[in-house]
Amino acid sequence: MKNRHNNYKAEIISVDYRNMRHFLGILLKGTDGAPLSPPPSPPHSHKHKRKHNLHNLRPKRPVGALAVSGLLDYSTFLEMKRQQESGAEKRKKRKQRDDARASLAGSMLKYVQAGARGQEEDTDEEEPSTSSPNQPQPASRSVHPATVLSPDQPPSTTTDTQQITTTSESPVTESPSEGDKVETGLPSPTDPALWPLRILDADRVEIVRRGPFRVPSDFNFPKGLDGRAFHSSLHFKTLSNGEKVKRSWLVYSKQNNAAFCFACKLFSLKAIKLTAEGNGDWSNINNNLISHECSSDHAQCMFKWRELDTRLQTNTTIDYQEQTLLEAEKRWWRDVLKRLLKITLSLASRNLSFRGSSQCLYEPDNGNFLKEVELLGSFDPVMENHLTKITDESSRTHYLGQQTQNELIQIVSNKTLQTIHTQIQEAKYFSIILDCTPDISHKEQMSLIVRIVELEPKPNIKEYFLGYMEVVETTGLNLSTVLLDKLKELDIPFDDCRGQAYDNGANMKGKKQGVQARLLQLNSRALFVPCAAHSMNLVIADAAKSSRDATGFFGYLQKLFCFFSGATKRWSILTKHINLTVKSWSDVRWESRLRSVTAVRSQIKEIQNALIEARETVNDSVAKIEAQALAEEVASFRFLICSVVWCEILTTTNQVNKLLQTSSMQLDIAVGLIDNAKTSLSRYRHSGFAQAVSTAKDLCEAMNIEPELKEKRLRNTRKQFAYEAADEPFSDALKRLEVSFFNSVVDSALMSLQERFETMTQVRDKFGVLLDFSRVHGMSKENLQKNCIEVQKTLTEKGNSDIDGLEMVQEIINLPQLPPQTTALELLSFLHENRLQEVYPNLWVALRIALTLPVTVASAERSFSKLKLIKTYLRSTMGQERLSGLAVISINGEVAQRLSYDDLINDFAARKCRRVPL
Repeated sequence: MKNRHNNYKAEIISVDYRNMRHFLGILLKGTDGAPLSPPPSPPHSHKHKRKHNLHNLRPKRPVGALAVSGLLDYSTFLEMKRQQESGAEKRKKRKQRDDARASLAGSMLKYVQAGARGQEEDTDEEEPSTSSPNQPQPASRSVHPATVLSPDQPPSTTTDTQQITTTSESPVTESPSEGDKVETGLPSPTDPALWPLRILDADRVEIVRRGPFRVPSDFNFPKGLDGRAFHSSLHFKTLSNGEKVKRSWLVYSKQNNAAFCFACKLFSLKAIKLTAEGNGDWSNINNNLISHECSSDHAQCMFKWRELDTRLQTNTTIDYQEQTLLEAEKRWWRDVLKRLLKITLSLASRNLSFRGSSQCLYEPDNGNFLKEVELLGSFDPVMENHLTKITDESSRTHYLGQQTQNELIQIVSNKTLQTIHTQIQEAKYFSIILDCTPDISHKEQMSLIVRIVELEPKPNIKEYFLGYMEVVETTGLNLSTVLLDKLKELDIPFDDCRGQAYDNGANMKGKKQGVQARLLQLNSRALFVPCAAHSMNLVIADAAKSSRDATGFFGYLQKLFCFFSGATKRWSILTKHINLTVKSWSDVRWESRLRSVTAVRSQIKEIQNALIEARETVNDSVAKIEAQALAEEVASFRFLICSVVWCEILTTTNQVNKLLQTSSMQLDIAVGLIDNAKTSLSRYRHSGFAQAVSTAKDLCEAMNIEPELKEKRLRNTRKQFAYEAADEPFSDALKRLEVSFFNSVVDSALMSLQERFETMTQVRDKFGVLLDFSRVHGMSKENLQKNCIEVQKTLTEKGNSDIDGLEMVQEIINLPQLPPQTTALELLSFLHENRLQEVYPNLWVALRIALTLPVTVASAERSFSKLKLIKTYLRSTMGQERLSGLAVISINGEVAQRLSYDDLINDFAARKCRRVPL
């Protein structure tokens, strides 16, 4: 009987109903816990069958003990019931099993290489199709190339495969993701206090490969409350014989000002100070370190660390072959991204659009980016293989979509700004240049330029574009607020600003509410210099409005352009006679007046012939009369004199204006150019009119016209009385033209040069001998000291000064003999080439600040030219971030072209989890 029922557990059912239910449940279970069918009934009598029939048992029947065939007796049942474990014993055994499993976790790390972590699925990558976005795509299955269990992760929770069902999209369409983890791809920090509580195996392998981080020897360890601090001598243990053994496992944390055990932090499961928050008890640190390094747990962790490090260095891990394939795939994807980054730089530097109306490969209107990819795929094997995988649907990741394009643009732009930020930090001092203009979508864009002095490989003045900022109001308060927010965003301290330059708008240069006034309240060392190019253009505008003859002359020039450009037939007549077409002029275009005057001055006879032919050939009666009037005016002696005079004045001022617009212009040289322009105009005022009349007579002789001025009788208004008598009229018409036109124009130009460049001259005088080194020769020590003290006061803010004026006096006296015309940049280069910075430290700093001062805002004006090329009519809906990113790449092309493609790809990989290894 026992042999037939040896697979059953037994219990004796008492009269208690609860024990009967317990007995029924155990009786129907085998030894393995699976329910079994009832055993076959033995061949006994009907009475015995009723005893074996469990369904006939009744809870109210008084039964002391029932002996069921093949079952245990009641005493055995009670003994088994007493052997069941209590809850405390179960928890204790469960903890022992968990500790045993945890002790084995990480033992496989010595066979695993870095990078074996499975690639996580990225739901934000592109899902390609061959041609149409409506074509269905099969579901894809991604398999992790290798999986390494973390110490705290049970094996049952690890899966080898992940299945993701995706929807069909075009080859370059990307679906937005809501759960991207941006920080996943970032490397582990070097400070052990910043390591996560649960260190992943791949991160642990990377940390071991990198090794412990050592604090620089010149680091100043902070002191604790007891006045003690960490010391570099703790990295060594002194033995009894005097020898020193290096403690390679000891790592100092700047974050917690504490010491950590590198090996135990990575491999130990115990929570002690050297692995949790760090040991900062500097009074007992020696005893604590000796006690820790003698422990068995530390020895085991050190053995695991050394063994894993050795296997990583010798490539003897168990996943070496898989890792080799993974590295090959990683190199291939990086090669693809290098080509995509090169295409991005090529299009952005030439201000070309990226996308078209289609986002599919091999379609005629898919945009410049995909066309460049197709062209490169025709000759490059890497890109050809990439496109083949996309068209064959063997790859569902391609990085050709519009979201990836925006990512690449933003990565290159951010890296360019980071490089510029590094150069600003090295130079320390900088100046800001601002200007505003509306774009094609009627939004006010403010351009920000910084000017610095680069010191390597040699001193050089550089101006960098930092981006466009959309402004709602152009008031001084709003512009200054937007500027300061942008500098804070870029981590550029405004306290190091030493100059600011804007145009001559009231919102910019206002003495009370302007941008420069508000910034001077925050930093008095940020000296304001008005734009020299704008000021020079205003000088010409003032001179053109000073005389009625000057105003009429430019009016006739505009009429000439409007007459010929009003009809294609007239323009064809003009181009048949001349080589240089007539130009229109504008008040805001700095060289437009000169171009308009030069085109007429050099071809005045040909223009007259073109007007005569137009008068005879056109059918419009109004055009005939207009052509006749213009022909008579062009052939007049007055017009010829005005054209000669204006051509001479504009040529002189334009030469200066072109030099002022260079980004490397220095303040001392700019002031010298303005002084030379004043001298030239003063000299021209004495003899210029006679020369102009002589030249005009030669032109009259070439055109066969009489060199005489035709007077027009003007109406005289009788005055009843006046405080001053009217000037006596000139009887000579030529003399009247000289006074009313020539002298008025030249005098107005000279006066405007004096007034509009007064601020620039004052700033130059504040820096004294630094911007006019010729004054040093023959200057007494008292005057030199006075100039240096003035420089010190200029560079002092709230008691903090950039230089010491008295020390700089002695430094200038100790300078070797230099040419009197040495400029500030040449003097700075002399100190740099001879490595004399430590000999003349105050002079070195003062020269750098003086060269940082801006002269013009021409760089901001040039950035607006890029704005019109980037944001066109067809691209008017471009976002602000994309617009600014493309402009940063295009304007700072030299910096962008020097970027490392490996760094760009690393940034691309670190932005979020990628489907492919990068």
